[in-house]
Amino acid sequence: MSSELARALEAATGGDRAALARLLTRAERGDPELRRLIWRRGGEAHTIGLTGPPGAGKSTLTSALVRVLRRRGASVAVVAVDPSSPFSGGAILGDRVRMSDHDLDDGVFVRSMATRGHLGGLSAAVPESLRLLEAVRFDRILVETVGVGQVELEVAETADTTVVVLNPGWGDAVQAAKAGLLEIADIFVLNKSDRPGTDTARHDLERVMALSPTSHGWTPPVIATVATTGAGVDELAGALDDHRKWLDDEGRGEARRSQRAAGELDAAVEAIVLARARERIDPDQRARVQAEVAAGRADPWTAAEGLVDGVG
Repeated sequence: MSSELARALEAATGGDRAALARLLTRAERGDPELRRLIWRRGGEAHTIGLTGPPGAGKSTLTSALVRVLRRRGASVAVVAVDPSSPFSGGAILGDRVRMSDHDLDDGVFVRSMATRGHLGGLSAAVPESLRLLEAVRFDRILVETVGVGQVELEVAETADTTVVVLNPGWGDAVQAAKAGLLEIADIFVLNKSDRPGTDTARHDLERVMALSPTSHGWTPPVIATVATTGAGVDELAGALDDHRKWLDDEGRGEARRSQRAAGELDAAVEAIVLARARERIDPDQRARVQAEVAAGRADPWTAAEGLVDGVG
C-alpha cells in the first residue's frame, strides 16, 4: 500500500477537501490500489438516491435537503450525476452551479460526475466514489441522478433509500407504475406542491400503491415539498430517518449492502475480462473483423465471439 495514498486518505478523512477531490479523481479512473484501501475501511453513511423525470426540481430539492441535514448536524456529500459533454466527456452542469449556497460550509462536499454515455443515468465510477465518501466518514451521501426521460433504476441498487421526485401534473399514478417508479421508490416527493393538482396526485399515488402493495412491509410515504422555499423538506428528512431505522430493524440494510457488493463484484469481473480481452486481441485482426462488420458481411455478436475465442 502506498504510504502517500494512505496519508491522502487520512487527510481527506480529517476534512482536507483538496485531498478528497484528488482521491475522487483517482476513484473515477478506477485506481486499483485505492479500491482495495477504501474497501477495507468501510463506513456507515446513509446513502440517499434522488431520481425522477426532468424538470421535477431534483437539484433544488437536493440543496434544500442538504441545508436541513446540516442544521441537524450531519456532514453531507453530494454526488450530482450530469449529462456528459459530447466533446470533452466532462459534466455539462457543474457542481458550483447547483450547490453554490453551500460553498462556504466545510461540512458539505459536492462533486459532479459525467455519465460518459452510461445508459442508466449513473456514471460507472459512482459506486467506487460512494465507497470513498463513506470511507472518509460522511454521515449522509446524496446521489442526484441525471434526468434523461427514463427511470434510472440503477439508483435503487446504489442507494440505501431511494427518493422519487415528481410534480403535480407530471402524469397520473398509473403512468408512474408503468415507468417502474413504484418498484424503486422508498419515498415519493411531490415537489412544487404549491401548484394545483397536488392533492389529486397524492391520492392517485396512494391509490395505485394500495392496489400494488409492496411485499417487504414498507409503504412509501408521499411527501409534498416546495424546494424553493424549504416547505416540507424537514418532513422529508424525517421520512429518511424513519426508512433507515426500518432498514436496520428489519435487517434490510445489510441485505441491500450485500446485494450492492455482489453487483460490484460482477462489474469488477466484467471490467477485468474486457480489459484483458482488449490487451490480447491482435489489433490487425480486430481491424479486419471491424471492416467485415461495417460492410455487413458479419454481425457484431458472431464477430465478437470469434475475436474472444481467438485470445484463448
